[in-house]
Amino acid sequence: MHQRDNFEDFKKLLKDADGEFQVIEHQVPIETQMEYFIYSNRMRSVRRLDERVDFEKFASKLCDSETILDDKKKLLSTLAISKQAKAYRILQGYLQAPDEELKDWAHMALMESRVMLESEFSDEKQIYISTGMGGKGNRLRFYILMLSSSGNQFLDYQQQVIEREFAYALHKDDCEMEELTVKENYVELIVLAPILTNIKRFIENVVSECNQYGNFISNTITVTNVKRLTENEIAQIIKKHENSRTSS
Repeated sequence: MHQRDNFEDFKKLLKDADGEFQVIEHQVPIETQMEYFIYSNRMRSVRRLDERVDFEKFASKLCDSETILDDKKKLLSTLAISKQAKAYRILQGYLQAPDEELKDWAHMALMESRVMLESEFSDEKQIYISTGMGGKGNRLRFYILMLSSSGNQFLDYQQQVIEREFAYALHKDDCEMEELTVKENYVELIVLAPILTNIKRFIENVVSECNQYGNFISNTITVTNVKRLTENEIAQIIKKHENSRTSS
């Protein structure tokens, strides 16, 4: 969603789709999501569970430390596609104390199980939106990185402007600020924005308002809902920005 055309395509897709939208809240890496969906598609060739299945045995195996992780992955995915309320409750129970290596996998299984059940018992199609950073309610979570235009440390008044302008704009546009961290020469922001918000345009507008007080935020803005950037990734972006600034 970095280009306008991509956002417009996304917005049109949502408007054309017939169903109820829900956002997956848990943050699961995109790579894990893709692996899960490929695995789940393969599992669909297996006969789904029915009421005669010993669900307690599934629950017992999931909680047994002797059960290898690959077998637990299969158990989780099998429960997810079963369309049984009992299976959903087992997945919920497992997530109370999951194997750390399977925590993300279990969240994906619970999501799929919920989709299956709600589609089975509701006349309205259930459409789930999942991103690497997750979301909350009808909002998607975004990570934003903004750089100092000069490369120098933000002054106290500039930090106050950033905090004030973003707090006001986010509240006005039904967004929620989860984190705003002003470092020496960059700002990290994590926000929850309604699904149809053009977040890139929104951030650009707020930065423009901030820059009325001295043009201290660079136009180099990173917006993503895939993951939070690491310190190394931030350093590379800053270095690239510095190089382009000094060469111009």
